[in-house]
Amino acid sequence: MNIKTLSVALALSLSVLPCVHASEATQSTVASNAWSAWGGTVGLRLSETNLHGLGIRVERVQDRLAQDSARLTDGLNARQALNSDLFSLRESGSIEFRASRGSFDGFLGGSLQSRGGYLLRVNDGSSIALVDFRLRPNKTNPMWLDVVSGDGKAWFYVDKLMYELVNDNRVLAIYTADMRATPALAQRAGHPELAGVPIADLEVLTQVTRQGVGGTHDVNGIPSPSHWHGDPVSGQSGSTYQADLFMQDISVSRMNAQNNTGPNGSGRVVFAPNSTLRNNVNNGTAVATIPGQGALGTSTALYAAWIPWYSKFSGNFAPYGNDQHPFLIWNMYRINADGGIEQIGRSGVKHAWLTTNQGCASGENFDSHILGRSCSDTYSTFNNDANQDLSFRSEIIPATNQWGRCHSLFDPNCIGSNTNSFPSDDGFVRRMVVNESQISNTVNPGATYLFDSWYLARQDINIYNSMATITGTPTWSGGNWTFAGQANFKLGSITDRWMENLPPATIANQNTELSVAEGHTKVAVRVVNLGNGQYRYHYAVHNLDFARAVTAGAEPNLDVLSNKGFDRFRIALPAGVSITENRFSDGDLNAGNDWTFSTTGGYLTWTAPAGNSLDWGSLYLFSITTSALPAAGTSELRPATAGLQATFDVSTLAPVSDIIFAHDFELP
Repeated sequence: MNIKTLSVALALSLSVLPCVHASEATQSTVASNAWSAWGGTVGLRLSETNLHGLGIRVERVQDRLAQDSARLTDGLNARQALNSDLFSLRESGSIEFRASRGSFDGFLGGSLQSRGGYLLRVNDGSSIALVDFRLRPNKTNPMWLDVVSGDGKAWFYVDKLMYELVNDNRVLAIYTADMRATPALAQRAGHPELAGVPIADLEVLTQVTRQGVGGTHDVNGIPSPSHWHGDPVSGQSGSTYQADLFMQDISVSRMNAQNNTGPNGSGRVVFAPNSTLRNNVNNGTAVATIPGQGALGTSTALYAAWIPWYSKFSGNFAPYGNDQHPFLIWNMYRINADGGIEQIGRSGVKHAWLTTNQGCASGENFDSHILGRSCSDTYSTFNNDANQDLSFRSEIIPATNQWGRCHSLFDPNCIGSNTNSFPSDDGFVRRMVVNESQISNTVNPGATYLFDSWYLARQDINIYNSMATITGTPTWSGGNWTFAGQANFKLGSITDRWMENLPPATIANQNTELSVAEGHTKVAVRVVNLGNGQYRYHYAVHNLDFARAVTAGAEPNLDVLSNKGFDRFRIALPAGVSITENRFSDGDLNAGNDWTFSTTGGYLTWTAPAGNSLDWGSLYLFSITTSALPAAGTSELRPATAGLQATFDVSTLAPVSDIIFAHDFELP
């Protein structure tokens, strides 16, 4: 190098020094604010059904740890994934993330690498080496991870993380998350329609090696005075905090299948939702919590209460002196071409156990087991499908949101602890299962479908804004069922939705609520003109949360001995009205448990056989065909369990004799 060249090079190097120093300073600030973690374990619970649906199978599992291997959350009374493939994470390199208000708040860079994993075989004969895979921050969403295989490609991504910083912020715990197929993988496998399908439930427990900023909650401990339901509002005489939980979003995925052959088949299919919730935002002024949803989107409670979110058997906490938490159920419905609605699938009960408290109002993110004002959270598909959190609706008193944990699925001997943490599971029990014939467009031409999801929270002042429906179409493509075209999210009950977009032949309709201390029920009716002087009445009786409970003991070890709903539905039948057809549907395919029908004694009467009462969360369809026109009438519901009130009257539309119209009575 000559003198001239050296001088130019030196000048150029000096000219960039300030920029280098500024960049280094910025990187140093970012690094000091960032958190980092390495090591620990990663667990995956694969859905072989969804993997096989892509035409992919597991050829080999390498370096899998024993189920009882040590985890970083041992001894912390924290949830751990069960029945998963467990692999260690290397203590080399690290993943960087940020924290805010005491919670994980997104990934920044780096990666975590497993020791072991899977060799996957694709139907075209190629393979994907998911051995020693890396978990790397997604480039488009800091709350997502990419799962990078040995070829350096991200064939899967991870979303819907349920996370917490635990053990004095020394462990980043991602308790559950959905690992999904990327569009590239779906395209490679020849199933582009399955892009985004959930493939595995993912758990990551990793050791924090550097703590940055943001590790402190809004408040240290639980603030005082408390904001539980019923607590007085300071400085606002006569005002109290009230619980009002909202559903914010729903999406649905297929989670399991058995013997599926398509629209002419009779196999079983399991669907489960992602369900996002949000707590009321109000703090003295009514503001929409869920915009675009009319009156149901805004709470009438001017002061939002905290909602307890304690995992089952975790201890006894305020305000109820137990392990109170919300419950979640979901259902699928079919509206037939003739206008009748059937509930064709029902889930068990999902026990909520943690809240990530996203988007909380100032000062409201202070505990992962208390949902503060304006906070939101998502229970993902695999989370909702987790066997260790699913029980039976028969254990719940829905109107009061009390769980009979004594003699429950998880505590069969009533000793006050979880002695059955992973009940017997075939992937279908306690799930929402439909038969292929129930969702077939050839068996049910002209039908439309809806899916609902509902969070039940104790002392919630409005159950109708914590439930919502979406529309979709069960679709068979490439050997797989999907719930395609999901859209039209709307708060409210399914019968409210059924009253919309009525077919032209509908001549009358009504939807009436029964609201009593024991719960809520809706009796909805559509009357359809069939022509030739014939009319079909479709009665949909939706037991939302009515149960006449029989209990023993007290919380926290309450024993729910029975929580039955109704065992008879009847409508007065005037003299001279004849019924030419009747139909009953409880949504299953078992004719042996159908309700019996009678027209004796001056009533249209449907009566339940033993063991098939209309219990909470269920909708039954009762249909008749007659030549009589409708007029204002009364239906009667009889609880299956004796009590102070033997029957309940609910107004509805009923067929009437031509004699009435001869005396100038008109349609309502």
